[in-house]
Amino acid sequence: MPAQHLSAAARRRPGCISVPDQHTVGESMRRKRWATFAARFPEIEEMRVLDVGGYARAWADAGVRPRHLTLLNLDGQPEPLEPWMTSVHGDACDPLDLGSFDLVYSNSVIEHVGGHWRRERYAALVRRSAPRYWVQTPYRYFPIEPHFLMPAMQHLPLSFQARLVTRWPVGSYRVVKDRETALRDAMGVELLGRSQLGAYFPGAELLAERVGPFVKSLIAIRDPSDALSAD
Repeated sequence: MPAQHLSAAARRRPGCISVPDQHTVGESMRRKRWATFAARFPEIEEMRVLDVGGYARAWADAGVRPRHLTLLNLDGQPEPLEPWMTSVHGDACDPLDLGSFDLVYSNSVIEHVGGHWRRERYAALVRRSAPRYWVQTPYRYFPIEPHFLMPAMQHLPLSFQARLVTRWPVGSYRVVKDRETALRDAMGVELLGRSQLGAYFPGAELLAERVGPFVKSLIAIRDPSDALSAD
């Protein structure tokens, strides 16, 4: 799948084999993340929110409802929108003028936009669109690559990653048999570390989500009312 697609949901393929309890663990973490999000932004019901790369279903299931939600994505929304939602087609790495919002939200997107210069442009859109933001991304140094559910895959040479992808039966990507497709899939994910995320969002608080002793993902949070995230 092309790297510039801006949604984890858009990259999931039907027919993949799942690890037992994968969805249970994932759902538990998502519920906890939404609860943390709502606690960090208690006035969310009064906010105009831009979701970069997101889908309506995630918000409908979250139990968190802003005053109005604008969904920016390369894809159309696969399900009908609620009256308080608007869908915009566009690339977050282009110099878009979407107006101003109270908050920008983005979940598991920045690692897929494709290269440093595109990440810089994506981050610039987030920073200029609202005074507050919440940008989550899987952590590069978590022991298991989160898309393919393969231990340490992100640290291997790309040629070896492609070879493994053709044989690996779990994760968000179905097994592919040809090396070219597997190589494109592997190249479409560039996980970030703490220093990289901090460089794209200077002055933000970096919140770590953990599984046991391990950091699983990072969230860059900016809220002018919070001294921790003030520039």
